Amino acid sequence: MSAAQALLAALFARLSSDPALVALIGADGVRDRLLPRPMLPCIVFGDMESRDDGGVEEHLLTLEIWSDGEGRRTGQSVAERVRSLLHEADLDLPDTALVNLQVTSVRSRREPKTRFYLTEVRLRAVTE
Repeated sequence: MSAAQALLAALFARLSSDPALVALIGADGVRDRLLPRPMLPCIVFGDMESRDDGGVEEHLLTLEIWSDGEGRRTGQSVAERVRSLLHEADLDLPDTALVNLQVTSVRSRREPKTRFYLTEVRLRAVTE
């Protein structure tokens, strides 16, 4: 398993097993893609870029939090929980050491086409 795949699996496991987060987004609220008729709110794995620098890899990842209704407030509540679960977290990755994991920014906006709110949580991870 590549470091990027191991990181994604560990992030999924951490997010989907947290009772407080599940209470906010539901049992199936962490997904790899946004479904055509999504159950909101939900967390979707967004863009990921990995760079290899001689055995040390830097991974830049965006988690997308989709919500409607009281969207911005809901998105920010979910983002706060995600931050508390992941910022400087010590995740167990098979065959890979997680050196650092940080939430680098949180941004929210309303998507004009869908009228959903999108809150983006950007992460930076370093593995070796």
